[in-house]
Amino acid sequence: MAGRVKKSDQEFKARMAKHEDELKWLYMELYQNDSMYAELCSQMYEYYTRRKAALKKRDREREADPQWYRRKDMLGMMLYIDNFAGNLKGVQKKLDYIKESNVSFIHLMPFLDTVKGKSDGGYAVADFRKVRPDLGTMEDLARLSAKCHEMGIDVCMDFVMNHTSEEHEWAVRARHGEGEYMSRYFFYDNPQIPAEFEKTVPQVFPTTAPGNFTWLPEIGHYVMTTFYPYQWDLNYGNPRVFNEMMYNFLFFANQGMDIIRIDAVPYIWKELGTSCRNLKQVHTIVRMMRIIGEIVCPAVALLGEVVMEPEKVVPYFGTVDKPECHMLYNVTTMATTWHTVAVHDTRLLKKQLDIVNGLPKEYTFLNYLRCHDDIGWGLDYDTLKQWNMDEIPHKQYLNDYFTGKFPGSESRGELYNDDPVTKDARFCGTTASMCGIESAGFEQNDAKMEKAIRKDLMLHAYMFMQAGIPMIYSGDEIGQVNDYTYKEDEEKRADSRYIHRGAFKWELAENRHDRTTVEGQIFESLSYMEQLRAQEDILGPDAEVSTWETGDQEVLGITRRWNGQTMFGIFNFTDCNKELTLPEDGRYRELFSGEILEDRTITLPHYGYAWCLK
Repeated sequence: MAGRVKKSDQEFKARMAKHEDELKWLYMELYQNDSMYAELCSQMYEYYTRRKAALKKRDREREADPQWYRRKDMLGMMLYIDNFAGNLKGVQKKLDYIKESNVSFIHLMPFLDTVKGKSDGGYAVADFRKVRPDLGTMEDLARLSAKCHEMGIDVCMDFVMNHTSEEHEWAVRARHGEGEYMSRYFFYDNPQIPAEFEKTVPQVFPTTAPGNFTWLPEIGHYVMTTFYPYQWDLNYGNPRVFNEMMYNFLFFANQGMDIIRIDAVPYIWKELGTSCRNLKQVHTIVRMMRIIGEIVCPAVALLGEVVMEPEKVVPYFGTVDKPECHMLYNVTTMATTWHTVAVHDTRLLKKQLDIVNGLPKEYTFLNYLRCHDDIGWGLDYDTLKQWNMDEIPHKQYLNDYFTGKFPGSESRGELYNDDPVTKDARFCGTTASMCGIESAGFEQNDAKMEKAIRKDLMLHAYMFMQAGIPMIYSGDEIGQVNDYTYKEDEEKRADSRYIHRGAFKWELAENRHDRTTVEGQIFESLSYMEQLRAQEDILGPDAEVSTWETGDQEVLGITRRWNGQTMFGIFNFTDCNKELTLPEDGRYRELFSGEILEDRTITLPHYGYAWCLK
C-alpha cells in the first residue's frame, strides 16, 4: 500500500512540477492571494487521490496520446437524457444503439439540479453536486460513464461557469444579506453602477430578458443577470469563486467525464467600461483550468462554447505553447451553411471554410448542422453587402425562408426572440424539418420527400468532409422532425427552442434498417458515411483540407490531401442537376456509389453529393 501511495505521489508531483510555475504566476497575477493558491493546490491533490484507478489509467494512456480527441472516428451525439431514454439508467440501456450509430462520444445536455420553471433548459444550476432527481443520481452518472468507457464511448457534459440559479445555496445566503456570499456575485445598492454597465454591455435576450441587472426589492439591491433574472452572474474577481468552481470541475472529472463543455465562456469576467465579453482575464482563467486538468485529470478535454465570429473564437485555443481549450464549436460555419441552403450561393461558405482551413491543424473545431439552441444569423454582412444582401432584409428573408413563408420554401420551423423593433430574430427547427422532410410528409409528396432526404444527406456528407469533428443532434440520424407538443406545456410554450428538443421517437428508430422508410434511408446512408470516415486515412485530422473552385457558385467543392492521395468532395446546393469537371486529371472512385470515373466529368442530381478519391 505504502509503495502505491508513494508512486501516486510521484505522478502528481511530476505533473505539478511541470506546470506549477505558470499556474502560480497566473493565479497570483489575477488574485494576489497566497493562501487561496495554497488551498487550490491542496485540493487538487485531494481530488487526484480520490480519482479511481481506472480513470488514472485512462489519464496515463491519454498523456501518451495527447491527440486522442482528434481521431478520425470521432463522432459526437448531443442528447437530452429525459428525451432520449428517460433517465441515466435508461441511457445506459441504450448504449448499444449509440454504438450502432457509430457515435464515439455522447454529449449529455444539462442534467444537474435546477428549479422547475426557472431552469433555462438546465443552465440555471441550483446544485453542482446533485443530478436532477428525475434523471438519477451521481452514482448513476459514474456507472454510465464507466459503462461507456468499456464500450469505447466518451462522455461530455456541460459545465455552467458563468452563473448559478438564484436558488443555489450561495445565492440564497446572499439574498439573506451574508456578505461572504454577496461577494460571490455582483450586488449594488443603487442604480448608478448598473447603469454604467448598461452603457457598454450588450443584451443577450433583449426581448425575453432585457437588461443585464435584476432589482431585488426584498434586500434593496441590484444583481447582475446577463442571461435571465434567475441566473446570477458569478464574480470571478473573487478567488473563492474560482477555487470552488474548479473543485466542481474536478468533481465531475472524477465521475468519469471525458469532455467538459465550458458554457458561455466569453462572459465569465466582468469589468466596468467594457462589453464584459472576451476580456483577457477570461483567457487567464481558461488557461489555469487547462493546467489544473493536466495535473489532476489529463484524460479530460475542454470544449469551449464561444458563439461568436471566427476572430473572437480562435483565441480560445490559446497557443501551441500555452493551450486553452482542446476544441471549439464552428458556429459561424453552421449559420453560413443554412444561409447557403436558402440562397443557393456557396461563395460566403467557401470564404468561411477557407478561413477555418487556413488555421493550424492543431485547432480542432466541432462541426454541426444543428444543436440544442437556436440559429442566430451572425453572418459576414460586410461581404454579403457586396453581393446586394443587406443585413436587415437578408435576416428577414432567411427567417421567412426557413419558417416556410417564402414562396417555394419547403422548410418548417419557428422564430426565437423575435424583436419587432430591430426586426431581428433567430430560428429554431430540426435538420430534417429545415430540409423539407416535415412538409413533404405532411403533403404525402414522394418527389418532395426524395429531394428532402437527399438535401439532408448532402449536408451531412459535406459536414463529414470538413476539417474537425462532426457532431449530430439526437434524432437527426433518423430524420426526426419538429415537435410542436411543447406548446401544450405551460413552462415551455414561450421558448420555441423546444420545437427541436422533442422526445426521441424510438418507434421510428425501429425502421432504421428499412430503406423503404425515411428513417432507414437516412440512418443507413449516414452509417455508411461514418464508416468511410473511420476507415479512410484521408478523412483523418492530419489531411490538408481546402476548397476548390467548381466554376459554379451553386456547387461547393472541398479537397482533402494526405500521403499522396487526393479526394474531391462536391456538394450541390440547388434543386437542379449539375455536371461538373474535377480539377485534376486522373482515375477516380466515387466512394458512395463505387463508380469508377475514367474522365473528370461527374453529374450530380439535385442536392447531390460525391466523394471522389483519386
